[in-house]
Amino acid sequence: MMSAIEVENLVKVYKGGVRAVDGISFSIKEQEIFGFLGPNGAGKSTTIKCVIGLLRPTAGTIKVLGVDIQRDPGVVKRNIGYAAQETAVDDRLTGWENLYLQGRFYHLSRAEIRRRGEEVLKLFGLWERRKDTADTYSGGMLKRLDIACALIHRPKILFLDEPTLGLDVQTRKTIWEYIEHLRAEHKMTIFLTTHYMEEADMLSDRVAIIDRGKIMALDRPGALKAAIGGDLVTVRFSAEDGLDGLLSALRALPGVREVRELRDGIHRIVVERDGDRLIPEVVRLAQEHGIGIHSVRLKRPTLDDVYLHYTGREIREAEGSREELIRTRVMSRRIRR
Repeated sequence: MMSAIEVENLVKVYKGGVRAVDGISFSIKEQEIFGFLGPNGAGKSTTIKCVIGLLRPTAGTIKVLGVDIQRDPGVVKRNIGYAAQETAVDDRLTGWENLYLQGRFYHLSRAEIRRRGEEVLKLFGLWERRKDTADTYSGGMLKRLDIACALIHRPKILFLDEPTLGLDVQTRKTIWEYIEHLRAEHKMTIFLTTHYMEEADMLSDRVAIIDRGKIMALDRPGALKAAIGGDLVTVRFSAEDGLDGLLSALRALPGVREVRELRDGIHRIVVERDGDRLIPEVVRLAQEHGIGIHSVRLKRPTLDDVYLHYTGREIREAEGSREELIRTRVMSRRIRR
C-alpha cells in the first residue's frame, strides 16, 4: 500500500524566530487514521496547514498522493478535505446552503451537489434540519455540518484539526463514530490532530506525539503503551528526608524499569509486570526508611502516561482555556450577527 502523505524534515519558523515545527518526518498510509497528538502550541495545526498548502514551509518536502504540495498545490487541494478547529460554517445560511456553497467552490454541478449533499447530510444526521439556518444548530451539529462540507467533493484524504474541541463527551463520541464510518465505508485516509488522549487512542491506527515542534514518538497506540512498561505504580510519599535512599532501594527491586519523580512528592514506578505484587515491597521499604505513604495507585499505561514519559509533563495544562476561548468566539460571532 502506497503512502498517502510523506513529510520529510519539515521546518516552519514564523516571523520573530518562533520555530513552530522543528525538522519532523513521517508518512501516512492510504486508508489509515493517523493521530497527531500534542498540547496547544505543540505544532499540530502548523503541520497540518503546511501539508494542505495553507502555509509555506521554511524547509522540508511534503508529498500528498505522490504530488509535491509546493509544485502543484491545485492537484493536492482538489483531492483533500479540511475541517479546521473553528467551524467555517456561515450562521446566516441554512445547512443546505452552506453545503451548496462549498460544492460550487469545487465546481460541482447542481445535480452532483443535490446527490452528494443528501448523502452526506443523511450520514451526519442533518437531513431533517437542512432548511434551518446554522445559527439554530448546536455546537455538535455545527461541527458535523463543517465536516460534511469538507466531504462534498469526495476527497481522498480528510484533514480534521481538533474535530471535537469544546464538545461534550456524548457529542464527541458521536463524531468518533462518524469518523470511523468514513474510513470503513469510503476507504478514506484521515489525518487527525487532537489533544484528547482517549480520542487518539480510540480512533488512530498510529499516533505521533509532538511536543515543542518535534515528534517524540510514533507508533501504534498499543505499542507505545507497551513500550513504557507493563504496570504503573504511582506513590505519594509524606516526606523528602531520606527519600534518596528509598528511591535507590526501589530501583534495585526485580522487575522495576524506572522510578521517576512527577511532582510534590509523587513518584511513578514503571514495572515490567505484576505491579500489584510490588506494592507490599514499596510499603515495606518505606517503613524501613522511616517514610510514610499518603497514597498508592496501580494502573495499566495509557497515552497520558506515554506522553508524560516522552515529554516529562502532562498534556492537560491548556485544555480548559483553549476550549473556553473557542466557546467565547462562537458566542461573540453570533451576537454580532
